[in-house]
Amino acid sequence: MSHLPIFVQGTHITQFGELWDRSLEDLAKEAALGAVADAVIQPSTIEAIFVGNMAAGQFEGQQHLGALVSSFFSHLPPSTRVEAACASGGLAVLQAEMALLSGMYQTVLVVGVEKMTDDTNGVTTILSSAADAAREYGSTFPGLYALLAKEHMHKYQTPRRALSMIAAKNHSHALANQQAQFRRTITPDQVEKSMLVADPLRILDCSPITDGAAAVVLSVKPSRKQLVALTGFGQGQETLDLARRSSLTSLQSTVDAAKKAYAMANKKPTDIQVAEVHDCFTIAELFAMEDLGFCKRGTAATAVLKEETTLSQYRQSSQKKLKSSLPIINHSGGLKACGHPVGATGVKQVAYMTRLLRENSDFSVGLTHNVGGSGATAVVHILEKGQS
Repeated sequence: MSHLPIFVQGTHITQFGELWDRSLEDLAKEAALGAVADAVIQPSTIEAIFVGNMAAGQFEGQQHLGALVSSFFSHLPPSTRVEAACASGGLAVLQAEMALLSGMYQTVLVVGVEKMTDDTNGVTTILSSAADAAREYGSTFPGLYALLAKEHMHKYQTPRRALSMIAAKNHSHALANQQAQFRRTITPDQVEKSMLVADPLRILDCSPITDGAAAVVLSVKPSRKQLVALTGFGQGQETLDLARRSSLTSLQSTVDAAKKAYAMANKKPTDIQVAEVHDCFTIAELFAMEDLGFCKRGTAATAVLKEETTLSQYRQSSQKKLKSSLPIINHSGGLKACGHPVGATGVKQVAYMTRLLRENSDFSVGLTHNVGGSGATAVVHILEKGQS
């Protein structure tokens, strides 16, 4: 493939939360035009648009989002909606990259958006449509991830406390994120005393219902800003239902996506300094740590209990390097505390990582990890600072 790397020229992330006064169109427009402004380019420079969205037709009664977003621009660039459940945003970024690598375009826009809070009564049903409707009829995602958690706990004696520590860590990280939905701390004890949703998962193990949008401008041309490039990406697939999988203690889609991304970027797990991973539930972050190669199988819980992926421990280190060499995980607060507007999350991860690499001299290599459903789709990106 030609034209690697792909540069992130501009980014924008809206406020995440229960945004009663903002429409789906408001959020998408803010993100799209904000990213173009951040890229310091004329809107007419955008040659194509890719929109990540899971369920605007069900949440808001609005389909045809490609045309909606294209209408923000007077030259009406060709625009395509991409859907892969909660991995819609990450896959929209990947499809944009493929379009750039084809040579058809030089500069494109990716927008991820979801408006989820206007009718909370139907949210569980809408989200459950990303499971296997026939084989997993009546299931919910808390229930499916609870099954994965139970299997991991049984096989590796994973302690419940590790899940609580993940939730507390991500809330702590979100304190510094102005766009985060929850900028308040919680303790592991509070997690363990919160309402049981699907044993062993409690309400504070679960990511929230969120409104929000994010956008990035991608180009094969270097940016005027501090260079941040997408140097590797990969997509992985697994069966839609859990029953046909060979393992319930790993997401093979993540393993495969990561393998492709590492190979393309010529990187190893130990090269990653900071990672935004898909913690839709606390157990999902534990899975990600092992599937992305940061920890050996069955050892992620130990690293969590030792707080080896926390920003606070990183800051306390005189050499600013963790002894374990594990990356900081979910610097933004992750899905758990930053929020999870499902179609926007994968784009938000790339936008946030780009900002972090631009602004923080301590980090030069980052990874983003976006998962659809219970792991049927996964997308991994590697970003690097200072590429030319």
